[in-house]
Amino acid sequence: MLRAALAALNAQRQDIKASFARGWKALGRKGPSQIQFWFIALMIGIAAGCAAVAFRAGISTLQTMLYGVEDVNKLHSFAESLAWYWILLIPMAGGLCVGIILHHFTPDGRVRSVSDVIEGAALNNGRVEKKAGIASALSSMITLGTGGSTGREGPVVHIAAMMSSWVSNLIRADGITGRDLLGCAVAAAVSASFNAPIAGALFALEVILRHFAVHAFAPIVIASAAGTVINRLTFGDTAEFALPGTSALEFYAELPAYLILGAICGLVAVTLMRCVFWADDMESRIQSKMGLPYWIRPAFAGALLGLLAIQFPHIIGVGYETTSAALTGKLLLHEAVIFAILKAAAVAITMGGRMGGGIFSPSLMIGALTGLAFGLIATSIFPEVSGSHTLYALAGMGAVAAAVLGAPISTTLIVFELTGDWQTGLAVMVSVSLSTALASRLVDRSFFLTQLERRNIHLAAGPQAYLLAMFRVAGVMRKREDGIEEEKCWEMVSDGVYVDGNATLEAAMPIFDKSSVQFIPVVTLSGEGQAPELWGALYHVDALKAYNRALAATAAEEHS
Repeated sequence: MLRAALAALNAQRQDIKASFARGWKALGRKGPSQIQFWFIALMIGIAAGCAAVAFRAGISTLQTMLYGVEDVNKLHSFAESLAWYWILLIPMAGGLCVGIILHHFTPDGRVRSVSDVIEGAALNNGRVEKKAGIASALSSMITLGTGGSTGREGPVVHIAAMMSSWVSNLIRADGITGRDLLGCAVAAAVSASFNAPIAGALFALEVILRHFAVHAFAPIVIASAAGTVINRLTFGDTAEFALPGTSALEFYAELPAYLILGAICGLVAVTLMRCVFWADDMESRIQSKMGLPYWIRPAFAGALLGLLAIQFPHIIGVGYETTSAALTGKLLLHEAVIFAILKAAAVAITMGGRMGGGIFSPSLMIGALTGLAFGLIATSIFPEVSGSHTLYALAGMGAVAAAVLGAPISTTLIVFELTGDWQTGLAVMVSVSLSTALASRLVDRSFFLTQLERRNIHLAAGPQAYLLAMFRVAGVMRKREDGIEEEKCWEMVSDGVYVDGNATLEAAMPIFDKSSVQFIPVVTLSGEGQAPELWGALYHVDALKAYNRALAATAAEEHS
């Protein structure tokens, strides 16, 4: 009898284990439809929010230790009282530390950021690199702590993505579940960084996932709310910037001026992005020509940044003090113009030097300065129909940032949440819409997507452009034992019509279009002077079937 009871207990335990295994497997494959997924989204939101707050605290601690400033929001004012050699040496030493870290822990000396998260969402089932990501997070913290002229949103987004990647691997999540978890982590990180729950959720959908599917919306909102709670428990429920009162009467007559401001901000955003890319190319050429190691490059950029900061300490750090001064109208016209130009140069030096950090906060500062300068001119020309020039600073802040991020919806909302001013929405939306429309035609839609295009990762045009790169030819071809026409294959190889077995369908499809054949031989080239080895044949119909299945799966995910 005892033996029978033990057997029954063991069978019950096996049933529980089997049920748990089935539930775990279902969570990986059908995450958004499982109740457990919502709890995981909440936990990821809390964890990502804590990570974002800890990253911000780490930057503040470094700035306090190195610059001796008590209020890090007034870093540049305090830096004006420092000896010139400290202002020069601190960012240079920070750059040297960053270079050493990236040299040892990344294969290319490049800091991982938002563009890599977008790539992971589109091409890697919601996963990102971990080793290089940890090195990038530390490098970005050092960069910002030592006065690097970038923002903190890029690093925290990638930190959150690493956390969601770990969870996705733990539960063996498929592509849809992995991407949704990634969206949850990113939303929480952004909302915890800026106390902006609405913008955090929409940023994850608009910029990272690049769709607004219903199955992703609810868990992402939950995670974003959790991140905001972490921020408010730490810093209180306060807006990042305080604005003066505004006038509503003159505001409506000024709408044409906000359209003009939007166009100007679009051009400013494009100039900022191209300056960063130009600096990156220029420093790469110098590094290659002189044979310099990776670790020297950030140190050199830090030295340039320090030299610039000796005369203009406003460029140091994230720049919230100068942004706040612009939003409250405390700067003169020439100051706004000079600071905007210098900040763009400092951002280009920092990012071109591979020092780390994000571009969102600098774009807010440059946008606010651009808007203020425009507002000062506009209100002086038409004083009788003009409201406050600080309204132009607010609209300019949103317009430049939206054009850089390629995210008009989430950027418009984050401007409102950063300032706590929802009454001037029409001015911001008008400027944002025109700036984004203009900038997206002059770059590949956004700063992040242009970064990917420069690495030959074609996501800007949508799934129809990048899905082909997800299929390796060797995985779609018919093997030799499947009965291919080997004699015909060798004839085509001798005519130069073939594809490498390690290539993707992105390389194979143009060959079909150019040669009008039914199949392409798949070979591997062993080396110079050696005969190629025939692997099989890639049939046009098989390639199209694989592509169509991928398109259908993507459409189903985006509309479910």
